[in-house]
Amino acid sequence: MFRLADSGDGTPLYQLKIALRGCKPTIWRRVIVRADMTLARLHRVIQIAMGWWGGDRYHFRTGSVCYGIPDPEVDEVGGETLAEEPYTLSDLVPTAKKRFIYEYDLDCWEHTIVVEKVLPPDADFEHPLCLGGANACPPEDCGGTQGHAKLVEAMANPKGKQQKQIKTWIGGAWDATRFSLEGVNARLQRINA
Repeated sequence: MFRLADSGDGTPLYQLKIALRGCKPTIWRRVIVRADMTLARLHRVIQIAMGWWGGDRYHFRTGSVCYGIPDPEVDEVGGETLAEEPYTLSDLVPTAKKRFIYEYDLDCWEHTIVVEKVLPPDADFEHPLCLGGANACPPEDCGGTQGHAKLVEAMANPKGKQQKQIKTWIGGAWDATRFSLEGVNARLQRINA
């Protein structure tokens, strides 16, 4: 189980709203995490909350500064990425109402993250918590927001040829409106330190 340092240390909690940009229906999650959470750990929380598998490159962006795992070949083309290790969530967004970007599979999925509230420290807070959300995360490698739109359309037509092909590719049915709060929180409780 993922255990944080004693929350009685005065570290506030952040309530974040994570929204995947460019998808209809809107896909979002609301989570509570510690302000001193490292960006690497925050990446894992976002992956679980949204439903991603975690196999692609990612970075966090505030303004023109990117934080992630530097890759000299990619960074030469797209600008420098700072190593994420020393940075925490509160380094990126020190106060409420601030926002930043999380990009996953760097040319496909952009998430806007807003610090909705800064909450007081809580000595009983042991792991990230999802408070709510809506709609299913797109399947990995479905072709970005345009591929997601085609997928939603195809799955809405049970008599279409595409639905059978998609079910074979995905490995079963996929419901664009499905979201399980209990499932997300069960997975968040299993995050290793």
